[in-house]
Amino acid sequence: MTLFQNTSCWRSWIEIDGRALRHNIDVIKKRAPHAGVIAVLKADAYGHGMEEVARIVAPHAAYIAVASCQEGLRLQQARIKTPIMLLSPSLPCEYPLIAKRKMIPVISSLQEAQQFAAVAPQAAPINIKIDTGMGRIGIPAAIAQQTVSDIAKLPLTIQSLSTHLSSADSDLKGTREQLALFKKLLVPLRQIAPQAAIHVLNSAGFLRFSTTASRELSQLVRVGLMLYGVSPLPSFQKLLQPVLTWKARVALIRKISKGQSISYGKTYIAPRDLRVAIIPVGYADGYPWQLSHQGASLLINGCRCPLLGRVTMDQVVVDISEAGEVAVGSEVVLLGEQRGEQISVSQLASKAGTIPWHLFTGITTRVHRLYR
Repeated sequence: MTLFQNTSCWRSWIEIDGRALRHNIDVIKKRAPHAGVIAVLKADAYGHGMEEVARIVAPHAAYIAVASCQEGLRLQQARIKTPIMLLSPSLPCEYPLIAKRKMIPVISSLQEAQQFAAVAPQAAPINIKIDTGMGRIGIPAAIAQQTVSDIAKLPLTIQSLSTHLSSADSDLKGTREQLALFKKLLVPLRQIAPQAAIHVLNSAGFLRFSTTASRELSQLVRVGLMLYGVSPLPSFQKLLQPVLTWKARVALIRKISKGQSISYGKTYIAPRDLRVAIIPVGYADGYPWQLSHQGASLLINGCRCPLLGRVTMDQVVVDISEAGEVAVGSEVVLLGEQRGEQISVSQLASKAGTIPWHLFTGITTRVHRLYR
């Protein structure tokens, strides 16, 4: 066994709980048993490890969605057979690979469809996106009928019609307006592409509307964050099980005297004598610098140990004065549960002034991955 195969020598690692992942898939299927699942595994499965997550999710998914053909190629090289859907626009030079690998590109214009048709085999599938209010990609709603009609004349298969909800976690009225607009557009679009599947609901949209949306609007559901056990709507969190736990080990223990400064800038001055632990994790690992002086803590022996001073590139300092017996090598939880105490990704992201998606995808490759 080499040094880095010995987990007791890992400075920092994340644990991925396959049982929690399967639980969340079951929640999705129970809430919408008629719906096919589009499992969103872009950005390395939100930092959870794309290939390993895909092996668990693929048997339960109608499609796997990624951002780019490079991500799709990784999955195919890992022998994942589930059809791959691309969620971001592709460059024209990528179309030959997408066509060869039978991935499904997202199309937002007639020009894109024409460029893809020029290199794709007969009846290659595409996903047409309609912009109903996201203001990012998609055919503008005002010209959707004419554009889709023009695309339908090309030697391609319109595999699906979709839109993206911009504010399903925060704007109920606006989301209902988006759904109503898309449903209205579907009346003529269904005449043009009767075979196309429909997907509209993201994680927040699924949790909020899966039991009330028409079967047409929930034919397929695109689930990302909730797949990993995090609800974008706090009231639904009890349904899900977090998949990722982030851990580290104590690397050094020191005594700090009253009045002594800690970390860069001398922004923290010890108000009393302290016992502190140095944890070998910093912003180079994805632990946000913005957590400095925001009341963040880490768990040691089930005790919340306050973060002291600034987060640095490779280390943080925490107060272990109340944590009981702590030694070099003691386990630390940065994100997750320990002895009944929990630091959730939503809580941590809020303290850092960011969002769970950003925090998950910011965990770098310097942090080991352990799959259970």
